[in-house]
Amino acid sequence: MCEPPPNLEEAIRRLVEAGNRRDYDGALVTYSRDAVVDNSPVGTGLFEGREAIRGFFEDWTAAYEDFEQTAEEVRDLGNGVTFGLYFLRGRLAGSSAFVEFRYAGVSTWTDGLIERVTTYIEIDEARAAAERLAEKRGQAVQGGGLRLGS
Repeated sequence: MCEPPPNLEEAIRRLVEAGNRRDYDGALVTYSRDAVVDNSPVGTGLFEGREAIRGFFEDWTAAYEDFEQTAEEVRDLGNGVTFGLYFLRGRLAGSSAFVEFRYAGVSTWTDGLIERVTTYIEIDEARAAAERLAEKRGQAVQGGGLRLGS
C-alpha cells in the first residue's frame, strides 16, 4: 500500500515550531541532504547542504535572546511547491528593543523533503515566483521529467 503524499503545509508549520524551540535537528529533518537555502535576495547568503543550513540557523538565532517566527500563511501550490509568509520577531542580545521582519519563502519539495528554499522581502514577487514555479513543475511532471514526493 502506498503512503499518502506528505502534507507540506503541516511540514512547514512543524519546521517553524522546531526553529522557535531552536531544535535544529528537528528542523533539518524537513530538508534533503543536499538542500539549498537561498537567502541572497534578503542579503544573508546561500547555504548548501544540511550542515551549512544548520550553521545558518544557529548563527541567525544566536544573535537573539528572544526569537519567534510565525507562519502567517502557508500554501501548497501543487507540484511540490509551497509558498509561506512569515513574521519574525526577536530581541537582540543585550537589547530591550525588538526587531520585526516579514518575509516570504518559496520552497520546492521532492519525496517529501525540501530541496530548495528561496527567501524574498517582496511578498508579491515571491507569490508570483511560487505560482510560476508550480506551473513549470506541473508541466515537467506531465512530460515525465520530474518525480515529486510520494
